[in-house]
Amino acid sequence: MTISRLLSGLALATALVSIAPAAAQAATAQAPAGPATAGTTAAQGAGPWGTYYAPGRRAKANGSLTVSGEDHADIPAAERGRISGKVYDLTRGPSCGWAVFRLTYRSADGRNLPFKHRSIVDCSYGTPKPFTFTQRDLYQVELKVCSEAKASKPSLNCLYAGTWKVLYVSK
Repeated sequence: MTISRLLSGLALATALVSIAPAAAQAATAQAPAGPATAGTTAAQGAGPWGTYYAPGRRAKANGSLTVSGEDHADIPAAERGRISGKVYDLTRGPSCGWAVFRLTYRSADGRNLPFKHRSIVDCSYGTPKPFTFTQRDLYQVELKVCSEAKASKPSLNCLYAGTWKVLYVSK
């Protein structure tokens, strides 16, 4: 009798553990969209974004994003997106702070969504590096913040480990 109670309790606990992440995701998906604040995204529209940190809080980035001329054709895209902000190196050692953007845009023929990376690196502890750039036919903007050695481009670990933070998606 006690073994069957133990197995029943274990089955119930397993069911609750498997349901909890789905319930949490559903609750956050239904949260009202408002202005972005520190630590949130502006996924439903342009505005301020960040502050986002690299693992271990060794670098951070924040800024704003504005879009103009949203076109709601077969593949919706903003005619122009402007991303600006600052990246901070929070280490005194040889590593640098990286803000890596993945910019998804509508191709010239209007049928595809290729992406490209745009990276900003700051290796000066205590002095943030400001940046501003634009992208035409912008569909989506994602961000990763990394802390690693100075190089000509971010490492594969920076690009492919962890998750991208969505800053904007054209509706």
